Order: sequence, then structure tokens, then C-alpha cells
Amino acid sequence: MKPCIPDKLPITTIKWEPLIPLIGASNRALAYFDGILYGITNPDVLLSPLTTQEAVLSSRIEGTQATLGEVLKFEAGEAPEGESRRQDIEEIINYRVSMKLAETELQKRPFNLNLLKKLHQVLLAGVRGRDKARGQFRTTQNLIGLPGANMDTAQFVPPEPQILPEYLDNWEKYWHMDRPDPLVQLAIIHAQFEVLHPFLDGNGRLGRMIVPLFLYEKKLLSHPEFYVSAYLEKHRDEYVERLHAICIEPDGWDKWIAFFLKTLDEQARANGAKAQAIIQLYERLKKQVIDTTHSQFAVPLLDQMFKQPIFPSNIFDNIKGMPTKTAILTMLNKLKAEKMLKVVRPGSGRRAQVLALAELINVCEGHEVI
Repeated sequence: MKPCIPDKLPITTIKWEPLIPLIGASNRALAYFDGILYGITNPDVLLSPLTTQEAVLSSRIEGTQATLGEVLKFEAGEAPEGESRRQDIEEIINYRVSMKLAETELQKRPFNLNLLKKLHQVLLAGVRGRDKARGQFRTTQNLIGLPGANMDTAQFVPPEPQILPEYLDNWEKYWHMDRPDPLVQLAIIHAQFEVLHPFLDGNGRLGRMIVPLFLYEKKLLSHPEFYVSAYLEKHRDEYVERLHAICIEPDGWDKWIAFFLKTLDEQARANGAKAQAIIQLYERLKKQVIDTTHSQFAVPLLDQMFKQPIFPSNIFDNIKGMPTKTAILTMLNKLKAEKMLKVVRPGSGRRAQVLALAELINVCEGHEVI
């Protein structure tokens, strides 16, 4: 297979008429989702578990096996089962750190290629792929295929490295262009990034990270909290097929854009339903925690549990403004008695017990896991 020679952006051959219904539906769904985000006074607290879940799902598309629960347990001090699972978890944590870095950077300056390289550097820090030109665009040929694949057996061969600078410059300029519809523009931005495959590793995760960052910078979302990996994982074969067809089929771009708009539509509605469920859970638990503990620290306690739904009981010791260890332990014991908290690991000697806000984790996963 020969290396792909991509189209320059903007794409001038798009057949717009068949896309109009999909454009309308995806824009409406996204606006509905942003309305939910806009109404959340503390999105960093309430949506923190969803951010971690997106990191889990995006990494899973690339082959990791760790679950949301395993990541949360690891952060609470529980050792993972084996070195491979530890690597999975650290990749997921890096994804989340990269997203937070990107949000901070976009509040200062527009998206650019230097930021892209910085995100790549963080994404691969200390994990598999760290020795593959971390934070640098590739200068050698890469390919996509089964382990051991070569140029003849590859599923897809990205462009030759010599033309990458020209195409990346074009891609960055297109990001900042005014186009007829920003969601179609995003479909093209995501796909062109994956076609270019500008890094030796981590391209899939970065490409999915781009989606909420673009929506946030274009002010289509009030917070960069939009997660596409659940839909893409469920439709992985079609996702890969549509991307690879861009360089092969005459109508490859039209088919890809239609697929991506459907992804945005369905995922926006699913994300909205999950965000609403979390908001409702928070409001119900807030009343329950206040009624159970009769403490002025009830809401800060709940907020911390939403930020880290699996936690060691001594996590509150170093949080500014919290009461004494004895007072915290009393509150936690009351919440355990009310079945609001589950014991993941009993305390032993100087080792703190590990507790879980099980309902929140189950809402994020969509089924009972704890």
C-alpha cells in the first residue's frame, strides 16, 4: 500500500444537501447538551468522573483494558493487578492531565501546533510510547495494521513524513477558518488529523481529545466536556473504515462527515442524559448528606467525593478548611451506616480504609459495577 496523499483543506467537493438534516440534528443536540453544562455551577466537581471515564474509553479504543473503577481505586492507593494494568491506568491518567492542560492553555491563547506537541508530550510521559519521539512530529514513515504489519500488509499508510509540515500548517490554518458549519469543520479536522497521523504513537487519543477542545474554543460548549469515545468504541469498525476510506473512495469525505455528525448527535444526547443523572444524584445526595451529618462541612465533603468517588478515608486530612480527623471519621461512619458509602478495603493498622461513592460510579458506567 502506498502512503496516502491527503486533500488540502478546505474540502471543496462536499455534497452539502444530504448533510443538512444531520447538521441540524447534531447542532440541536449539542446546543441541548451545552444548556445542561451552562446550568452546572461547579462542572469541575460534578463532571470529574465523566472526564475520567472518557479517558478510559478513549484509551480502550487503543487497546487498554483498565476500567473506571480500577483507575479510581489506583488513585485511592490500591495497587493494580500487574504491571500491564498499571501502564493502562497511567495512560488514562495522562489523558486526563492533558485535557486539563489544554483547557488552561486555551484560556490564554488559540489552539496551535505547539500546544498539540505539548499535549502529546504529557500524554506519553512515563508510559508505553514514551520513547517514540514524545512531543515531536514524526520524521519517519509509520503505518496502521496488525502487529508485525509492513507496507504491503498495512490497513492504512499515512502520508510520507516529508510532506507533513506543509499539511500540518494547512490543518492548523483550517482550524481557525470561518466555515459554513463548525461541526462539519470539526469532522474534517478530526479526520484529517487521523489521516496525517503526525506522531509515532498516541494519534488516536489526541484526535479524540481535539473534539471537545475545538467545540470549547469555538464557544459551542461552555466547558470542554464532550465525550465521543463511547459511541466510537461501540462503532469501532465503522469508525476505522470511514477514516481509511477518505484516501480511497471518491465520496469518502461525504461518508465520513455523515458518520461523524451522527456520532455528535447521538453522543450529545447520551452525554446530556448522563450529565442530568449526575446532577440529580448530586442534589439528592446533598440533601441526604446534610440530613445525615448535620454538619456545615457536608457539602465540601460531598464535593470531594464527587471529585474522587473512590478514596482513602484520610484523604480529607490535608484538605484546607475541613474539620478534625475525628469529625470527618464520624461523618464517614454515618454515611456508611446509611449505605451511601461502601467499603472497598477495610482499614488495617496505619493503613486507611478505602471507601466508594458507589451510586456515582454506577451512574457513570451505566450499570451497577460497585
